[in-house]
Formats: sequence, structure tokens, C-alpha cells
Amino acid sequence: MSDDPTTRKPLALVTGASRGLGFAVAEALASTHHVMAVARTVGGLEDLDDRIQSAGGTATLAPLDVTDDGAMQHMCRSIHDRWGGLDLWAHTAIHAAPLGPAQMIAAKDWELSWKVNTEATRRLVAYVSPLLTARGGRAVFFDDPRAGQPFFGAYGATKAAQSALVASWAAETERTGPAVAMLAARPMATALRARFFPGEDRGALASPADEARRLLPEILGRS
Repeated sequence: MSDDPTTRKPLALVTGASRGLGFAVAEALASTHHVMAVARTVGGLEDLDDRIQSAGGTATLAPLDVTDDGAMQHMCRSIHDRWGGLDLWAHTAIHAAPLGPAQMIAAKDWELSWKVNTEATRRLVAYVSPLLTARGGRAVFFDDPRAGQPFFGAYGATKAAQSALVASWAAETERTGPAVAMLAARPMATALRARFFPGEDRGALASPADEARRLLPEILGRS
């Protein structure tokens, strides 16, 4: 067995790992996996690493932007060269554009929503799929069906496009792998939700940590 502690456990890639559900999923996975945590926010990744290490786990931090094609190519090549593949990919990276009427969606908000929520997903599916196939791995996404709801034009449309892409990938790989799942989290007290519902009673919402623990069997494909 290798002396490198990062090769002794299955490898989980978590994109969008610096806050919210992504942070909580990465922390929950660290008890059984070496976690490669990807996000733009360095401080959030460092906080995650501190928590994982204090619990006896290990993580590799990748402060990268999922919309940067070159960075994603390099990351996936590095995963291949160091680990030979992936056992799990949990994708939580998302952009929450400001709410507003459809006729008033700013071009910059639409473009960023498309780049993060849809195009980055398409690109990562292409790059990560061979890594998962090499290890009989699994990909997990999280649904948030806002399509058609008032004022959710940019977020709802691009999140729906992401969900449709994932559903196609899941149907295409049902027999051949990798396994692909779209999971449903309960309403959580996250910064993203606070942007959508600023006056909401957050005490009635689930915590991301509790949801990560509840969903962990489904994330691992053991439910």
C-alpha cells in the first residue's frame, strides 16, 4: 500500500465546497474519503480543511473557478495522473442571480448564471466522466426546481437546463456507468436561500450539516 495518505481512501471531488451544502457534503465525506475540495473562496476552503483535519480526515484544496476551462482541464488531468480516477463527484457549485421580472434580467446576470449553472456542468461532465468510469464511480447533483416560478427567470432557467443535462447523462449511463443521481435537499439555512427569501424564518430550515448527513447514504449510493 502507498505511504501517501491521500491514496489510501476513495477519492471524492466536491465542486462548490467552500460554503453551504457543498461545505457540509465535503466534511461528511471526509470520514471515508480523501476529499478534493474545489471553490473560488480560499478562506472557506481553509475553514473546511481545518474541520476535516481536526476530525482525522484529509483534503486537497483546489481554489479554482469552475468556469475556467483551462483550470478544469488541468485539475482533471492532475486527478488522473495522481489517483488514476475518481470514486465520487458531488457538484454543488451554483450562481444565484438576483431575482426580478423576466424582462429585466441583466445580460451580465444571465451570462454568469449560464456559465456557472449550465456550461460549467456540461464541461465538467465531459472531463470528469472518464475519471469516474476508471474507478466505477458515481456523480451526484442537487435539484432545486425553480423553473417557471415568478422572478426566478435566470436561476430557474439555467438550473433547469443543468437538471435536464444531468437527467440525459443518467439515462445514457444507466447500464454502462458511471452512476449519476440527482438528489433533493430540504430547504436549508444557506446564504443562497437567504438571497432568495431574505425575510424567511431561518429557524424553520434545516442546517446544511444535517442535510449532508441525511443525504449521505444516497450520495454514496447506499440507500
